[in-house]
Amino acid sequence: MITRTLLFAGMIATAPMAAEAGRSDILIGVDQKIFFEAGGQRVGPGGADALLVMDVSDPANPRIRASLPLTNSVLGPPTNLEITPDGRLGLLANSVVTTEKDGKWSTAPDDKLYVVDLDANPPRLLDTVTVGKQPSGLAISRDGKLALVANRAGKSISVLSIDGTTVRPLAEVPMGDEVSAVAISPDGKRGFAAKNTVDRIAVLAIDGRTVTYDKAADMPAGTYPYNLDVTPDGRIAIASNQGSLPGNADTWLIIDARAKVPHVIDQVVAGDGPEGFAISPDGQWAASPLLRGSGAKHDSWAYTSEGALTLARIADGTVRVVNTLPAGGLPEGIAFSPDSEYIYIGNYLDKTVQIYRIRDGRLVDTGKTLALPGQPASMRGPAR
Repeated sequence: MITRTLLFAGMIATAPMAAEAGRSDILIGVDQKIFFEAGGQRVGPGGADALLVMDVSDPANPRIRASLPLTNSVLGPPTNLEITPDGRLGLLANSVVTTEKDGKWSTAPDDKLYVVDLDANPPRLLDTVTVGKQPSGLAISRDGKLALVANRAGKSISVLSIDGTTVRPLAEVPMGDEVSAVAISPDGKRGFAAKNTVDRIAVLAIDGRTVTYDKAADMPAGTYPYNLDVTPDGRIAIASNQGSLPGNADTWLIIDARAKVPHVIDQVVAGDGPEGFAISPDGQWAASPLLRGSGAKHDSWAYTSEGALTLARIADGTVRVVNTLPAGGLPEGIAFSPDSEYIYIGNYLDKTVQIYRIRDGRLVDTGKTLALPGQPASMRGPAR
């Protein structure tokens, strides 16, 4: 595939930002510690991790407007970061840190949540908050007053309040099992969490800033549900089942999110390894980058050098795949432009953002990529 590349110029733009620039920002978490090579995954010493702030006010030509030296990890769903609905704050959870013993490097759970002021020029770190062990996916409520963080090693959901630029831990909700991702319904009264190791989706009751969990409401999922989101109208939740073995087709789980007792109403084949997942701001589209074995050992039968991106149409509570196009190596994070017309994915192995467009109801590759200073592990825009 021939592409035109928008180079990361080595210097970050510091020109005055447009009004409400945060609403046109997308966050990208860079991991320079974990590598996927011919022999498989390798852990290296701490690298130059970063949080990048990408300006998509010109959606066809995104640019990196800031870079902050914050630790980040690819070991978790690519939803460990998000922007508040007003565009003022960015939250980034770091799931693991690297440790060295006898000359060998390995990972250990972290418990940090970074709070970034996106209104500042350039954006700056405001605070570091302690949450549960191995914080992974996170979600911010539509009113911007509540954040939930799914903690894998902690087997809990961290509940945090957001007041202006102050983020404060309120509680830890025990979940009994590992949880990788969490989503909040638009009305702020219900949450959904992916219990990835036991193939279940949990339901949370939210009353203001009080969050409770009833295990009896768990519903079955496909294999290894790792990511999930709720449509902007609150009608359905979609969980992305990553599967356990590369080379095999995996599914999206469709949930009736408005029912008195939420339950599974459909499953849709998404493709091989839909770890990343996003719903468009207008609620009409769902999309997943597909790993397709691009992170596997090169001698594996399932190994491929490229991933893919699949697009589905959401209409009347149904989800139907439209088309799938090639992507770069190990595509992880994904985000839509504010107008829902463009899709950006982070190709981890290629160190690029790949730019797609939805045209005439189908996914189109624009042929453009944006070069990054490191491996993009996660990507997300403002909460809806």
